[in-house]
Amino acid sequence: MKRPVPKRIIAIAALALIAAAAIWHFSRGKQNAATFQTAAVTRGDLTITISATGTVEPEEVIDVGAQVAGQILSFGKDVDGRTVDYGSHIAAGTVLARIDDSLYVAELANAQAQVKAGQAGLQRAQADLEQYKAKLLQAELDWKRAERLGPSEALAQSSYDAYRSGYETAKANVAVGQAAILQAQADLAQAQANLDRAKRNLGYCTITSPVKGVIIDRRVNIGQTVVASLNAPSLFLIAKDLTRMQVWVAVNEADIGKIKPGQAVTFTVDAFPGETFRGSVGKIRLNASMTQNVVTYTVEIITDNKDGRLLPYLTANVQFELERLTGVLQVPNAALRWTPQADQIDARFRNSALSKEKGGAMAAQNAGSNQGPKNAAKEGGRHMLWTPEGSLVKPIWVQTGATDGLMTAVSGDDLTEGLPIVTGIKTSGESGDTRSPFAPQFPGRGRGQGGQGGR
Repeated sequence: MKRPVPKRIIAIAALALIAAAAIWHFSRGKQNAATFQTAAVTRGDLTITISATGTVEPEEVIDVGAQVAGQILSFGKDVDGRTVDYGSHIAAGTVLARIDDSLYVAELANAQAQVKAGQAGLQRAQADLEQYKAKLLQAELDWKRAERLGPSEALAQSSYDAYRSGYETAKANVAVGQAAILQAQADLAQAQANLDRAKRNLGYCTITSPVKGVIIDRRVNIGQTVVASLNAPSLFLIAKDLTRMQVWVAVNEADIGKIKPGQAVTFTVDAFPGETFRGSVGKIRLNASMTQNVVTYTVEIITDNKDGRLLPYLTANVQFELERLTGVLQVPNAALRWTPQADQIDARFRNSALSKEKGGAMAAQNAGSNQGPKNAAKEGGRHMLWTPEGSLVKPIWVQTGATDGLMTAVSGDDLTEGLPIVTGIKTSGESGDTRSPFAPQFPGRGRGQGGQGGR
């Protein structure tokens, strides 16, 4: 027969269980006690910028095209004696390419023949005019004699009329001869124009560079046929001077009012990570563009490229410098956004911090809840920062200034360099085991869970 368990033992066991539960609850709360993440107030330079993306472009680009149609027969030579290609350095007048000129040589010969025919026609017209003038002179003398005699027994009426008609006809022939000369001169001028055109077209078969520069694009190959119609086909793209480059940047209309010619600019390119290039705003183009209802303006940035490292059409990440502050106190923007709960504020400052809230509404709310004051509460440009005070925090009112997106310039009577400012909270032991010690333990699901496994 089993003996009954004494009530004292049962009471002691119950007390032990209660004590163990209390110890577990206390250790859990202590383990999850909040600790503050802080950042020190620093003093330094702060640069306010506008970010944009652009493209590196040569300062001046010449598109060399073909004005006649034909097959590309050969390329010329660059200053180093090598066949013209991408990156070739060329001088003004360098032969870039030659187009098949057989048709244009034939056209030139035909035009030359037409000029000779026109010259012969003019000479014939001039000779005819002289002949007409001689006949006019003879007809004029005959007519004058007939006029003196008049119709009489010495001169029949028919003869009189014939002399008069001959004189008028001779005058008309002279006019015809003069008109023929004008026509012959016009025909000769037209033939000469055709000859000049044929010579020019033949000259166009040799493509030459109009400037000294570097070929950045060759758009044809030997054997390819180019067709010149309304638009001249592009054959070569030449950068006149690669020691001076431009960056074309699309700037949003909301920021374009802050951009001024001569403004300092820094930019980076992916080709040289970690390296910063400098330039200045050259001009703002007025022909805005709209993409998906967003209006942007193109800003030209001038930069030096004497070392030739910047290549055309690299993507540039641009920073327009709007303002540069020197030696100012600054805090991370996270500190301006962080707000404590009411029970995290030192009791000596809690009421004054809550009373700063607009209309005292938050103070009333926090009297019945555990919510803290909103850091958006500000007076003009004032913000509330928080600094650790033991295990709690106390408020500091500061005047905010410019920001670069990460740091903000601040000033205040209680603000000193190196002062710790709360930027957030972290809970110690967040990843620890918070299960009751009285819960059943299963294999592989003990305190080592999370990739290690229980042992």
